[in-house]
Amino acid sequence: MQKLNRRTFLGLCAGALRGADAAKPNIVLIYADDIGYGDLSCYGASKVKTPNLDRLAAKGLRFTDAHTSSATCTPSRYSMMTGEYAWRRKGTGVLPGDARLIIESGRFTLPAMLQKAGYRTGIVGKWHLGLGNGDIDWNGEIKPGPLEVGFDYAFLLPATGDRVPCVYVENHHVVGLDRADPIRVQYGKPIGDEPTGKKNPEMLKMKPSHGHDMAIVNGVSRIGYMTGGTKALWVDEDMADVFTRKATGFISAHKNEPFFLFFATHDIHVPRLPHKRFARKTTMGPRGDAIVELDWCVGEVMKALDRNGLTQNTLIMFSSDNGPVVDDGYVDGAVEKLGGHKPAGPLRGGKYSNFEGGTRVPLIARWPARIKPGVSDALIGQQDFLASFAKLTGIAMPADAGPDSFDMLDALTGASSKGRAHIVEHARALSYREGNWKLIEANAGPAVNANTNTQMGTGAAAQLYDVAADPGETRDLAAAQRERVEAMQTALNRVRSSGRSR
Repeated sequence: MQKLNRRTFLGLCAGALRGADAAKPNIVLIYADDIGYGDLSCYGASKVKTPNLDRLAAKGLRFTDAHTSSATCTPSRYSMMTGEYAWRRKGTGVLPGDARLIIESGRFTLPAMLQKAGYRTGIVGKWHLGLGNGDIDWNGEIKPGPLEVGFDYAFLLPATGDRVPCVYVENHHVVGLDRADPIRVQYGKPIGDEPTGKKNPEMLKMKPSHGHDMAIVNGVSRIGYMTGGTKALWVDEDMADVFTRKATGFISAHKNEPFFLFFATHDIHVPRLPHKRFARKTTMGPRGDAIVELDWCVGEVMKALDRNGLTQNTLIMFSSDNGPVVDDGYVDGAVEKLGGHKPAGPLRGGKYSNFEGGTRVPLIARWPARIKPGVSDALIGQQDFLASFAKLTGIAMPADAGPDSFDMLDALTGASSKGRAHIVEHARALSYREGNWKLIEANAGPAVNANTNTQMGTGAAAQLYDVAADPGETRDLAAAQRERVEAMQTALNRVRSSGRSR
């Protein structure tokens, strides 16, 4: 009998383990920041090219009616993790950088469910769901956090790129911290006489257009105040490289077992400072170049799956946390250089808006072993990932878990063209989609956000649109269809008061 060397033996063992778990696909969820429905060339963009995402879409299923739960980042992430509309819970709005964790430790979450199913779970990138229990000490152990809600590994941007602290957190500690140079973070008032963007604009390489004039890090002023941690401070231009290395490293480290990777990019959120190798790759300035950088990140993940022989049995999904915004606080030329590009495509509004552009985002799903390439018009929400992946992995959902999460596995894999019967969209107000019909509740406020120039969808009376015939929501049909308005308002009130959609 031929004697096996150690490498061959270990390879056979690994192959056997993967064969045993072949029914459990690896899951890679790439979650971009502020990417709009019209920002990718596979969704119609012509001023910027996204070849890797185009390739992902060509080999997978591209959705035309997929939604975040909210038109801003923190609530969308909360809903996707918990399967619960964030508007049901106080304290789930856009968080400051020193906020406490808003998901209860031990809760049945998307990563916790996949842990139970035998997956190794990791998050790399933007978190923005809070850390700790309040009064966090950035120089010590930082918990609870992702590891307490279902992740085995975490490498984080704690909040957003435009908020302090401007450091990475790996599992429970700041990366590269020199304890002789302790970090201090504060929101509300400056720390001592540290320079700020407001007082020291001459120190800035990118100036703020509104807000964002506090602590200066890497020549950019942020929201909030911070001192110390000099050796741990990130370099914005290197962030995509850092996160992508961590993401692909996680894939390689766990290639012999089922894994779930939540890769939450910083791109294309402000401040937009892509690496110099992506500079001037488009005519749209840093915002366009950041889209190219994002596409590169996706390509590197795809290469890692190919390199490790994992492509066939990996469900890789791409989406965004809310709709697009052009000027979101920095003078980066995004408005002036937009040209004919339409970040929301045919939709109206964008980030912060009640209109479809606020929550309808790209969603692409590729799984060669199961998904046939195509386009789906199924209505689906990111909060549905919890129930759908539970079905996929055979995990029973507790009765009180994921109250707004529907099993959309057949729609996600293309086995069915049928999506949700209804969905609630959340921005300044709540909107209710039922098939092609959309009701926006009466809500006061300016018609246009003065800072971002976003059409907000406000109105003294409820609005009604047929988003199939009128995707730009230009024709309000409420006056002509009062009975439909009343019926949809009643249905929305029922979802709101019942505490669950299912």
